[in-house]
Amino acid sequence: MKPREIKPGIFSVGAIDWDRRLFDKLIPLPDGTSYNSYLVIGGEKTALIDTVDPPLQHVLEQNLQAAGSPAVDYVICLHAEQDHSGSIPRVLELHPAAKVVTNHRCKGMLIDLLHIPEERFIEVADRETLSLGGKTLEFIYTPWVHWPETMSAYLQEDKLLFSCDFFGSHLATSDTFVADEATVYEAAKRYYAEIMMPFRKFIRKNLAALEDFAIDIIAPSHGPAYDNQDFIISAYRDWVSDEVANEVVLPYTSMHGSTKEMVECLTRALMERGVTVKRFDLARTDLGKLAMALVDAATIVLGAPTVLGKPHPLVAYAAYVAGVLKPKAKFASIIGSYGWGGQTVETLASLISSLDVEVLEPVMVKGFPREADFAALDKLADKIAAKHQAL
Repeated sequence: MKPREIKPGIFSVGAIDWDRRLFDKLIPLPDGTSYNSYLVIGGEKTALIDTVDPPLQHVLEQNLQAAGSPAVDYVICLHAEQDHSGSIPRVLELHPAAKVVTNHRCKGMLIDLLHIPEERFIEVADRETLSLGGKTLEFIYTPWVHWPETMSAYLQEDKLLFSCDFFGSHLATSDTFVADEATVYEAAKRYYAEIMMPFRKFIRKNLAALEDFAIDIIAPSHGPAYDNQDFIISAYRDWVSDEVANEVVLPYTSMHGSTKEMVECLTRALMERGVTVKRFDLARTDLGKLAMALVDAATIVLGAPTVLGKPHPLVAYAAYVAGVLKPKAKFASIIGSYGWGGQTVETLASLISSLDVEVLEPVMVKGFPREADFAALDKLADKIAAKHQAL
């Protein structure tokens, strides 16, 4: 099969991983993913931009053969993580004269991770260019999307941005370009939520840096390419802004019904006050769905029963994830139940201490909730609604 052509002389030669369902032994992949590698054939030189995850390097080799097996002069490494870089050693074996082009920090990582000899590298600086003959690559440092060494490459003559993980989506699709914006929006938001959200302020700066470039096409390292670049750039501007929605994310679990009864009460109370509730039973929740909900919500409420004096492990994990992802929420609270005592509130509060939120008065109940406890939940709903209205 011939490789997919993005523009004349530019081919997508990566691999579609239709069946992968977990990334980094952590991130759910309900729709698979792709490892995008791009072949750019200039009048004098040929560059391969990124490679693929090693288990699928045979697909990369087949696609390069289908493209006519051109001699690769440069392997451009935009990011050292192995789903992008892992097949570089094989490419260098097949093309002994090829050089790896990357930045100084990425070079050090590749030497550590893949043991590539130092003499195989060419280092490039921010905004430095590399001519292939009629096609000129300009390198743009875009750190912390989502590793510190990540960069992008801009093909000047074609106004094409190879953005690496920036703007990516874990989505296995046969479409070269975005065909269904709703589907891609959800996949890209999930990708942002799970991987990019902790670096929101860095991403803002990188978005600003891209305003210097006229971009017709964005070709990321995962998912389809964007021939309507405004679609994904506008989405990112929204996600990284400080604006929050009138929404409460409520992850919880319940062992004997007490905490669930409190969750039901708070859900009803918030709905009556015009607040959208996104509720997640952690015994069955897709972690990616929870992460996506955290992108926009103004408030996080954790619902936790107490186990051996501590919060239920599922809720502790959700709190840990929220603390690591650092969403832009403004408020947080904790509700739950206990039998004889414990440190549920203190433990959960410590797990979300990295968030820049105002912590609203928790509601913890001994045993099954009583009328006074339901009244306290109504008061919490009042406070949340008032805080949202004041934003």
